[in-house]
Amino acid sequence: MNSGKIRVLIVDDESLARKKIRTFLSELTQIEIGGECRNGLEAVAMIRNGDFDLVFLDIQMPELSGFGVIHEIGVEQMPAIIFITAYDQYAIQAFEAHALDYLLKPFTIRRFQSAVQRAIRLIQHRDANPLRDQIVGLLSDMEWHKKYLERLIVKTTTRILFVKVDEIDWIGAAGNYLEIHVGNETYLIRETMNHLEQKLDPAKFLRIHRSTIVNLDRIKEMQADVNYEYIVILHDGTQLTMSRSKKEKINLLIGDFI
Repeated sequence: MNSGKIRVLIVDDESLARKKIRTFLSELTQIEIGGECRNGLEAVAMIRNGDFDLVFLDIQMPELSGFGVIHEIGVEQMPAIIFITAYDQYAIQAFEAHALDYLLKPFTIRRFQSAVQRAIRLIQHRDANPLRDQIVGLLSDMEWHKKYLERLIVKTTTRILFVKVDEIDWIGAAGNYLEIHVGNETYLIRETMNHLEQKLDPAKFLRIHRSTIVNLDRIKEMQADVNYEYIVILHDGTQLTMSRSKKEKINLLIGDFI
């Protein structure tokens, strides 16, 4: 701890949620806010490079969830955690079963202070290590429970198609719709990119642009262009642009090569 104060990192993709946590923490003199992150990728970088005692960790975040952050950092290297979640009955049951503190949005200041005071006691008594076993158990439960999408249902005016997710080459945004590219076929579904991304296995699909998700098995190579961005080339010759903001995520998969 820095000068006797507990150094805190706030991780939530909602700005209002981060503001609420800041406001509630301002009432606690023993707390020092060391940083804020808008997504899981930022959180991984800050935890690796920072010195934090406690993390408020949102679970539902695009690109890399709160559980993904723990996987990337490793349970042994994680500071103490207070989980933040929107309503998810299974997640709440898992938190309670493993005696881990969580805040259910929208949380009250009374519930917030109760979770923080418990975390402070554990940290001050250097008793955070036993929580690691609970977190390992939680992750095991969540991995068992989580099932990624295996098929997409595509409706046309005359047909209902069942598209195997593993056969998808890439997905692109098209206004209020998504284009599902499977070989020579393109299907339209009414869905948001963020929502579909959460349903896809991150070990198989990577979001390389705010409007593009690609099947990793379809990538043949990546080439740098004149603007120091990367062109992702698929086995069928399709060329897709990877935005600079997504480079960090692919580095987590392949190492610091780009």
